[in-house]
Amino acid sequence: MVWTRFVCSRLSAGLLGCWFLLCAPSPIQAEWYVAGQLGANFADPLRNVRGSGTLAGLDAPNFNLKTSPAFGGKVGVFPGHGLFGIELDVSHSTPHIKNLDDVPGIHLSVTNIGAHVVLRYPGVTWQPYIGGGPALLVAHLGRSSTTESDTQVSVGGNVLVGIRAFVTPKVALFTEYKYTDSTFRFGGAFGPVGGFDATYRAHQLFVGLSYHF
Repeated sequence: MVWTRFVCSRLSAGLLGCWFLLCAPSPIQAEWYVAGQLGANFADPLRNVRGSGTLAGLDAPNFNLKTSPAFGGKVGVFPGHGLFGIELDVSHSTPHIKNLDDVPGIHLSVTNIGAHVVLRYPGVTWQPYIGGGPALLVAHLGRSSTTESDTQVSVGGNVLVGIRAFVTPKVALFTEYKYTDSTFRFGGAFGPVGGFDATYRAHQLFVGLSYHF
């Protein structure tokens, strides 16, 4: 837990530093954009489920997750209207844990806050792009008959690929695939007894609208 907080604090400081650097006045004109996106989250089962706290050393079966809607937004910049850019990407989904035999399902929500480096082909109409970078994942586990409400913040990574089509000089439609990998650590999922750790991997498909200025 201490290590997770340390990494998260350093990552957050780095993201803020990059953001303020980008926002600083510059003689080079930059292309900024904001975007909204809607899509679906296809999460793999929670794998490598292992107990923590007094439950350390115990393993559990994989927890299957539901496909869920996803939505979010982006803010980004391409310095000098060039090939490389940086964006802040925030998305939210609810990949609830499915029933496990007689054990009822559990509500799960995940907010993904990613800082991405983006490489694009700077076409006038069509702009394919790829990118990726570190992410903070804020996951909330709901209270159920077997678990206590618990919220955790973990460090992960995103990889994305997409294509943008300009319908006007400033407005573009885009579609994007994003892959996320992280480890969730719900240390208080079972109250004072302990919790569990698990590997989280998800595939997200988005369509969206961006405005460039």
